[in-house]
Amino acid sequence: MKVLFLKPLFKIPLMSMGALLAAAFSINAHAVSCSGVPVWNSASAYSGGAQVQETGKAYKANWWSQGHSPAAYSGQYQEWLLLGVCDGATSSVSSISSVSSVSSSKSSNAVVSSSSISNSSLKSSSSIATSSSSLSSSSVAGGTCASPQYVAGTSYSTGQLVKNLGSEYRCTVGGWCSSTSDWAYAPGSGTYWTQAWDLVRSCGAVSSSVASSTSSKSSSSAGSKSSSSKSSSGSRYHVISGYWHNFNNGSGVIPIDQVSDAFDIINVSFAEPTKTVEGQIGFVLDPAFDKTAFKAGIRAKQAAGKKVIISIGGANGQVQLNSQAARIAFVSSVTAIIDEYGFDGLDVDFEGHSLFLNSGDNDFRSPTTPVVVNLIGALQDLTTHYGSKFMLTMAPETFFVQLGYSFYGGTCSGCDTRAGAYLPVIYALRNQLTYLQVQNYNSGSITGLDNQYHNMGVADFHVAMVDMLLTGFKVAGTQLIFPALRQDQVLLGLPANANAGGGFTTVAEVQAAVNCLQKLQGCGPYKPHTTTGWTDFKGLMTWSINWDKFNNFEFSTQHRQYLDQL
Repeated sequence: MKVLFLKPLFKIPLMSMGALLAAAFSINAHAVSCSGVPVWNSASAYSGGAQVQETGKAYKANWWSQGHSPAAYSGQYQEWLLLGVCDGATSSVSSISSVSSVSSSKSSNAVVSSSSISNSSLKSSSSIATSSSSLSSSSVAGGTCASPQYVAGTSYSTGQLVKNLGSEYRCTVGGWCSSTSDWAYAPGSGTYWTQAWDLVRSCGAVSSSVASSTSSKSSSSAGSKSSSSKSSSGSRYHVISGYWHNFNNGSGVIPIDQVSDAFDIINVSFAEPTKTVEGQIGFVLDPAFDKTAFKAGIRAKQAAGKKVIISIGGANGQVQLNSQAARIAFVSSVTAIIDEYGFDGLDVDFEGHSLFLNSGDNDFRSPTTPVVVNLIGALQDLTTHYGSKFMLTMAPETFFVQLGYSFYGGTCSGCDTRAGAYLPVIYALRNQLTYLQVQNYNSGSITGLDNQYHNMGVADFHVAMVDMLLTGFKVAGTQLIFPALRQDQVLLGLPANANAGGGFTTVAEVQAAVNCLQKLQGCGPYKPHTTTGWTDFKGLMTWSINWDKFNNFEFSTQHRQYLDQL
């Protein structure tokens, strides 16, 4: 889809929401040393991980921030994490340096009310460290745990205690604690559990070697390229996701069991509206394929460790859920497709006029436009129905995501109401979302966080677009910050060759973009808002597997070799 963009006529300055948000939290903060920590300056820009002090308290930036006071913006999913109260000297409990390696992607305050904290048993957010020595003996001492057993998908609030795998844990981020994705957030075992929970104590005798092993797993190592990160890609950390289409658009067709092993996720495209019942989705195989053989091919790929998911929409498959009845029909029909073919999940590839925002729908956190509200509800229904192993991915165009920094459909007059319309959906499903694979092609010029236009087809464009997702950005026409996604949730979407879509990017330019994002090496004019590099950036997506085959597998072969060496 080609779109035209209006140049911004004005810029809206960042404004503080005041101390009201800060007053909403009851804080029992430990004393920390603020020696050498600079005082927050409203004119300065801070990258993720930067530490400042304000009004006698120390804070760490969760992502890039400018103009937002730490005292007012340190709530859950906001820019700043409260480290503790300044004591003017090195604290015996914790220090600023002891948390310097905690991952900046944990965008939460991790604050617990004073009524729920026992200093003898709690390892607070201000004393998290990355070595086994950081856990005090009282934190892992044996004892009786009366807390309920953790169950994925249960609604947990910040400060709530659970037990799992012989230990007791305290929730630090309610939304992530409540996720259905136990592989990601199950306390003590999920790949990213330290981003949602704190270890409180062992529920029985525990050897020093076990305590050391458990406590050394910090949020700075969550998502590291180790065997613990094999959630959806076998033994690989970096993944390549590709679209397999059962129609011949000039690229040719390929039996699904013959898809290259270089691909970790296969998006079967497309399931589309039946146009007989509003919201009803159907999937019809191209006559070139036999249904029985196709199903067997899916099982063969799954047996080889691949994930095969059904993609809904595409350029010709406009889906609008305008009513509750449409939502019900959507869920019912999609469930039938997934169950019949044994798909591992669902990819949302709504394009065209599927999503838009009504005038006045200006808060992405609480949307009111029916097509957005009903889609969110439908996806929540599906993820709840299938549980934690269900994959949910989204493949919006830049128009529907990053353009929201310049224009937001519900707030601006004269611009396209579809601008940024995916933001409420991404935000609502952020805990269930496996990958966001924005299409960095068929795109107009997009303004990055440097307030410069970026044009597709070169490394700098991809660096700017990915960095926006990993940094977070202010939504146009509002004072609301769309929060950063986890690094492991983001894939870079690209055409497999020049025939596949506008904005084809050469192998060399793609790899230059990844080098800049992950290693901060060889960056062009746009510089990522991180001092360490987005080291857990997850990988690449391409349209399409068919076009990759047409192009002698250049995309999958060369990028697979490159990603495996990172």
